[in-house]
Amino acid sequence: MSELKPFEKKIWLSSPTMHGDELKYVTEAYETNWMSTVGANINEIERLVAEYVGCKYAVALTCGTAALHLATKLAGERLYGAPRPDEGTLKGRKVFCADMTFDATINSIAYEDGEAVFIDTERDTWNMDPKALEKAFEIYPEVRLVVLVHLYGTPAKIDEIRAICDKHGALIIEDAAESFGATYKGRQTGNFGDYNAISFNGNKIITGSAGGMFLTDSREDAEKVRKWSTQSREAAAWYQHEEIGYNYRMSNVIAGVIRGQMPYLEEHIAQKRAIYERYKEGFKGLPVSMNPYDENNSSPNFWLSCLLIDKDAMCRQVRGEREALYIHEKGKSCPTEILEKIAAINAEGRPIWKPMHMQPIYRNNPFITACGNGRARTNAYIEGSFEDVGADIFERGLCLPSDNKMTPEQQDVIIEAVRRCFE
Repeated sequence: MSELKPFEKKIWLSSPTMHGDELKYVTEAYETNWMSTVGANINEIERLVAEYVGCKYAVALTCGTAALHLATKLAGERLYGAPRPDEGTLKGRKVFCADMTFDATINSIAYEDGEAVFIDTERDTWNMDPKALEKAFEIYPEVRLVVLVHLYGTPAKIDEIRAICDKHGALIIEDAAESFGATYKGRQTGNFGDYNAISFNGNKIITGSAGGMFLTDSREDAEKVRKWSTQSREAAAWYQHEEIGYNYRMSNVIAGVIRGQMPYLEEHIAQKRAIYERYKEGFKGLPVSMNPYDENNSSPNFWLSCLLIDKDAMCRQVRGEREALYIHEKGKSCPTEILEKIAAINAEGRPIWKPMHMQPIYRNNPFITACGNGRARTNAYIEGSFEDVGADIFERGLCLPSDNKMTPEQQDVIIEAVRRCFE
């Protein structure tokens, strides 16, 4: 069998897709000299995004992390009051967080001196497990804040999680950084939490090269975030500051890129869906499955297409903190081998997000599974009832090249590379 020829031009995981309109609005910012954190582009994208999502207010910020941070700060003040200047709003408080996510979700809790309690993943959507969340409230009934994530653009079980939070009097921060354009029961994500955040990072479904947005139905919250994001300057003729502020406001130039991208959001989602479906069809007969979603209630934006290898089709694989080793076995494979083969043809894949409870920086934080406290699991292992779902998905899963500029012919080569790993 001949070797697969590497692509001349790299196939990326998910790179920016530009259309030309972006340059028009960036040029407009340049020619009118509105290059800072005010201008027509900012005003317009706040209007467009709020209208698209279906919320009343949107505040344009430097990144999704900034939106998450200020959402967390707002939640802390609402729950516990304004802190001292040298303390975060969550000082000494626990917060329930999705375990399988990018660390920006969790770092926002640390910025406000809170302690993340990680909630295990469920298999239906790879998002926060409602059963584990209910168990977490049994263990820590004092918690009043939950941070929800829609992994890889797939909506979580929002109704179940909201019902649990309402039952226990908890607020929700919705991290929709990866899911802009995805819907749950016909409603846009970024519109379900008490505080909501989306991202326009360079690899997202639409991009500004950077940027993020805070979304809310509360005018008071929107004005508070807008003030905090501009160094908390008071309404005085001089620079008057009465509380801590941040340099988080989006520039009018980046807003111009996003403004040019907005008309193409649905097109990008359709392209990403087609990539997902081609992978699903191309892997038929292999001992693998694609990242799942609830077809009855949700429509993902298909930001990233992911693959999960069946347990009995995993070859031997060992991962350390920074390196991995594997031994190829006939008819079997592992994420490390597949990622190597993809890289060999000049395409980019990545491991699944490593669960937060496995990260060195957060390894001592509480971790809750559906059967109880995952940190005290010896008896559960003995009884055979303990299952660390996030760790299992990380062990057997990987993110496939999902760039919407990839042609079907190029995707066919990637599919063939994956298939050969199981020979």
